[in-house]
Amino acid sequence: MAFYRQDPEMAYCLKGLLDRFEKEGRPNLQENIAITCIRYDKKSPSTSSGYGTGWNSNRNFYPASVVKIVYALATHVWLQQDLIVDSEELRRALHEMIANSNNDATSYILDLLTGTTSGPSLNKSNYQAWTIQRQLINNWLEELQWPEIQNWNCSQKTWNEGPFGREKDFYGENNKNRNSMTTDGSARIFESLMTKEMLPKVASEKLIKNFLRSLDPFIRKQDLNNQVDGFLGEGLPYASKLWSKAGLMSEVRHDVAWWEAPNKNPMLVAVFTIGEKLVKDRFLLPAIGSELNKLAI
Repeated sequence: MAFYRQDPEMAYCLKGLLDRFEKEGRPNLQENIAITCIRYDKKSPSTSSGYGTGWNSNRNFYPASVVKIVYALATHVWLQQDLIVDSEELRRALHEMIANSNNDATSYILDLLTGTTSGPSLNKSNYQAWTIQRQLINNWLEELQWPEIQNWNCSQKTWNEGPFGREKDFYGENNKNRNSMTTDGSARIFESLMTKEMLPKVASEKLIKNFLRSLDPFIRKQDLNNQVDGFLGEGLPYASKLWSKAGLMSEVRHDVAWWEAPNKNPMLVAVFTIGEKLVKDRFLLPAIGSELNKLAI
């Protein structure tokens, strides 16, 4: 049972869209995409108040930089529990991790949250202690007891080139211990932030600002890594408000977005795609965003 109420109309529309996009020259699209789409019937929704549908929405994918949503939320949970100390440097790292998807900032955040550091391989006893610490975020996710995030793995850093030393050891043989997330779970955890129900209001508002994306074409041209072009936000009207976190690497193109189009209530959409052709497809996610926006109330 999903955290949103099932909407048969949205399910019908989504299946039609996928059929159409597949026929337009994207063979096996329906096998290589996962989507969660939720619409709300009021301007300020609460958690679990949306109507939606999904496609492969409980299938685990490598999330790339979408995992940074989890790390950002965990940072504020740790702050609320006095497990870490707030600082200007921490706030700078949070902003860089989300706004600019900076992997160095992500590494700093993950080290802070788990009390671990990268480095050379460790002997057996030290490595066991290190891996226990690195699982702290997964332990927190398990405590939430949300069915949408069962079997997730959010314990790895994000890389420009790849892991080395103990980080490579932790990835395991054939990278079997890579991060793993679903669109349903990604949507639920982002909803908990955007509805200000995961964190206190002030903390929520501070964190939400980092996810805000400009749809102004001039501003986007100044930043080729704007996380709008080639993603869901590109398909929205310019006057929309958009908060999102994209994920892109050689194997996947993802986006998790909350938007408010003019004169419409919010929508929340998570899209994961996998495969070399879809990674290079800069038109699919904008087209999905444009078409799903028509379903907003």
